[in-house]
Amino acid sequence: MATTKELKKKSGANAELSTEELLRLESEYCSWGDTVHYAEKPQIFERCEGAFLYDNEDRPYLDLQMWYSAANFGYNNKRLAGALKKQIDALPQLACQYLHKEKIELAAKISQANEERFQEKGRVHFNVGGSQAVEDSLKLVRNATHRNLVFAFQGGYHGRTLGATSITSSYRYRRRFGHFSDRAQFVPYPYCFRCPYQKKYSDCGMYCVKQFEKQFETEYNGVWDPKAKESEFAAFYVECVQGTGGYVVPPKEYFPELKKVLDRHNVLLVDDEIQMGFYRTGKLWGIENFGVTPDIIVFGKAMTNGLNPLSGMWAKEKLINPKVWPAGMTHSTFSSNSLGTAVALEVMKMTEEENYGKKVTEKGKYFLDAIKGLQKKYKGYIGDVGGLGMALRIEVCEKDGYTPSREITDRMFQLGMEGNIQVGKKKYGLILDVGGYYKNVFTLAPSFDITKEEIALAIELLDQLFQKAIS
Repeated sequence: MATTKELKKKSGANAELSTEELLRLESEYCSWGDTVHYAEKPQIFERCEGAFLYDNEDRPYLDLQMWYSAANFGYNNKRLAGALKKQIDALPQLACQYLHKEKIELAAKISQANEERFQEKGRVHFNVGGSQAVEDSLKLVRNATHRNLVFAFQGGYHGRTLGATSITSSYRYRRRFGHFSDRAQFVPYPYCFRCPYQKKYSDCGMYCVKQFEKQFETEYNGVWDPKAKESEFAAFYVECVQGTGGYVVPPKEYFPELKKVLDRHNVLLVDDEIQMGFYRTGKLWGIENFGVTPDIIVFGKAMTNGLNPLSGMWAKEKLINPKVWPAGMTHSTFSSNSLGTAVALEVMKMTEEENYGKKVTEKGKYFLDAIKGLQKKYKGYIGDVGGLGMALRIEVCEKDGYTPSREITDRMFQLGMEGNIQVGKKKYGLILDVGGYYKNVFTLAPSFDITKEEIALAIELLDQLFQKAIS
């Protein structure tokens, strides 16, 4: 094995380093503060195409999470890559205090799409990443309401900047960073498989909404002043389908009932679509599936198919018009960057031309039906499956069908990353993302262009992983 000095000399001479040598350099010089080392053995990839990543031996890894739903339209999408290359040759850089046509057209397309869907005029404000867009929305909420406290869901995830962490329910993201005085008040999510109130959906009567509404019954419950008719809480941050929480889909009645409570008490609804936006659920925005109109929508990820960082928020006109939200309210050097807006504009055009709603809904149902077949085969070990569009979930349990099994889930994840699953004469890897309250849920976000043959391959790979993990 080469020493660090030898590796340094070799890398400086433009020599090709082996995977082992690269991993040794990574272990010594890269921060481990990101998420790479969630895996026991990090993998290095060299190229990507469609629904697959390829390692340095050109071994295919079928990706069922597509960069946490950032690459919805497939890796190395030629049309979107072409839009990026065209912009690189024309306007690759521009300070964001100047205008370019793609920014204007993109903002108009998103705003017009929302006006058509929600019958509400609004405007778009761009930033770089999802967490930054969440930060901007927190500023927008405070500016509009002059209140700084918000509700958010247990199991919710909104990012890892300080502001976004304060409304993300996991304490482990806050533990090392001191006191969060503006931490959200976390409300149980309507997670019917593991109902926090021990109810059954068939006869609960939306008990969870009624429990939330009780907080406003009297001033002594701590959130409402009945004399002033004002809540101490400015907004409720929601994921219409929980992302990191395990792709939990709420009952269709939940959000309409919740919205009535919020409207009665002048609490804004902020819809985080960073994972579910851009047709992951079969709609442009996941919240459309539930028939309510949010006051603010935060988005990112798939807007550029992962080709260039770009995020944003849309808000109702009354919250974001220039009289209440003037120049300089929030800013980032690379916000509304010309490369990102060019790709995002092409994404919007592409989704207007092709019926992604139908495609995603039909493929999602086909995939989910196949997963239900696995559930029958591995009765108990697959405790719950579900989904909306192509946001699908497999909840892994012990044999009793309910006790969460992180052990089996971790084993399957690691085996998938090893790339040694034999199908026919070929070896494959399987890229899975683990989420859920107990880290026992595979959250599947496959490419929208995944074929039926690739879905069959996915089921075969999952089948083999279950066999190996429970034996």
